[in-house]
Amino acid sequence: MKKVLTGNQAVSWGVMRARAQVIAAYPITPQTTIIEELASLVSDGKLDAHFIKVESEHSALAACIGAQQAGARTFTATSAQGLALMHELIHWAALARLPIVMADVNRAMAPGWTIWTDQNDSLSQRDTGWLQFYCESNQEVTDSVLQAYRIGEQISLPVMIVLDAFFLSHTAEAVDIPEPAEADAYLPPWKSDLIVDVDNPRAFSGMTGVDVYQEFRYLQHEAMLEGIKVAATADKEFGEIFGRSYGLIEPYRCEDAEAILVTSGTITSTSRDVIDAYRDRGEAVGLLKIRMFRPFPIDLVREALRGVPNVGIIDRNICPGFGGIFAQEIKASLYDMEAQFRPNLYGFIAGLGGRDVTPKTIEGILEKTLHPEKTDHHLNWVDLKV
Repeated sequence: MKKVLTGNQAVSWGVMRARAQVIAAYPITPQTTIIEELASLVSDGKLDAHFIKVESEHSALAACIGAQQAGARTFTATSAQGLALMHELIHWAALARLPIVMADVNRAMAPGWTIWTDQNDSLSQRDTGWLQFYCESNQEVTDSVLQAYRIGEQISLPVMIVLDAFFLSHTAEAVDIPEPAEADAYLPPWKSDLIVDVDNPRAFSGMTGVDVYQEFRYLQHEAMLEGIKVAATADKEFGEIFGRSYGLIEPYRCEDAEAILVTSGTITSTSRDVIDAYRDRGEAVGLLKIRMFRPFPIDLVREALRGVPNVGIIDRNICPGFGGIFAQEIKASLYDMEAQFRPNLYGFIAGLGGRDVTPKTIEGILEKTLHPEKTDHHLNWVDLKV
């Protein structure tokens, strides 16, 4: 079934097809219409779920933790300051091994007060133990929600689906919504031993001694690494059923490339057009889209960038005092590659606070990557006004 949906509606319809049983959230722009759509779907009887109205984002995630621990499939959504308010319980959900799914509509952190997009809110949670997927289109949003439940429930870890504020969240396009029977075949009901059972009483998340805590962290880490294989399989099987898949990364026109741009989110779509234009005039350039950020698909990235002379990494985020966060991950991934195959890497910061990243902006970045004589290896600010 095809419908014209905004990115936020695409999230909601994915949650409906996943048959989430408990939804708890607090509204915050630009996430609000996700919750409004889900409230309508529940009240209209299209989604059989408990919708819990709470007084804060902290309480929203607390409600999901309790419901998931009781055996329900749960969902929440937030943005920016709301995600920051959840921080304590974001750690809790991951270490409690609860496969909650959350949509984060990327919004720049305040102050200055802003409702526009960049990735610092979600990337500030990169070390909490949540898987993270960054979406390029509304179709990918809906499909990624279904995949998120499939992946998270298999490895007992929470998953964050990330989409750009306004560029996706409030922009409408045609979305092919999976039919209920097909969605049910892909995503069966969740069953777990890690839930409260009145017939088999156990303690959860209590005081943990020094003799076992490190092992909890080890098992969480191993589950995250397993998530790479599980996510690849989930995406492949999704493609077999629904006729579309995305990969954990997506190389585009990278054959024999002299320069590759690395992107995520909606910047990818603009970059594709620029890459096509350069290819049409004989320039050997390509694009690498990063869809899965946590766990970071190190081996796939190494394979995609091996032997490429120059790589430009576009970050819609900033780690103050260091640089772009995707650039950090890629540099670390390639550090021990043989010198003759290791690319020259150039980091670019663009689009913070929702500033447009136009084709002209991408062209400038690509030119600096193709001809890097005056390009800083570590950090290059794009379209800066100071």
